[in-house]
Amino acid sequence: MAETIRIIGIDPGLRRTGWGIIEACGNSLRFLGAGTIRSDDKADLASRLCQLHDGLAAIVHAERPDEAAVEQTFVNKDATATLKLGQARGVAMLVPALAGLPVSEYAPNAVKKTVIGVGHGDKRQIHMMVKVLMPRAAFDSDDAADALAIAICHAHHRQSAAGRLAALARAG
Repeated sequence: MAETIRIIGIDPGLRRTGWGIIEACGNSLRFLGAGTIRSDDKADLASRLCQLHDGLAAIVHAERPDEAAVEQTFVNKDATATLKLGQARGVAMLVPALAGLPVSEYAPNAVKKTVIGVGHGDKRQIHMMVKVLMPRAAFDSDDAADALAIAICHAHHRQSAAGRLAALARAG
């Protein structure tokens, strides 16, 4: 019998950090919740990072996930924006790590390939496939939908890895 794993997907951003919680049991996925943590763009950077930390910590505490998955940062032409995104991503990785959760990272193209079948796609395609995979899913922003896609990606990849490990154990 497959074990049920609760996964939080996190789409980090300084303005908005999306989160999505799913349960995975074998091939079955169940939507539990999703939302967006917003920081005050008029506040200083340290305060904004604290807002993201506190919001995400409250969700991790309330929802009690077993594992976390975070989207990797892509580098763009604006070094300052990339650095700020990296700092928000650090918070997104730190909060679940402090809660004792294993944290996995996925490139945006890997998430898209897993969820929509190709490595390049737009937000509408991600929204549509998240709704196909979990019809009860509700999200308040693109960031929350992306976070659910990250959680789905992790559920798929962790299952594939577990299957490979089980096959190796049987063969050995």
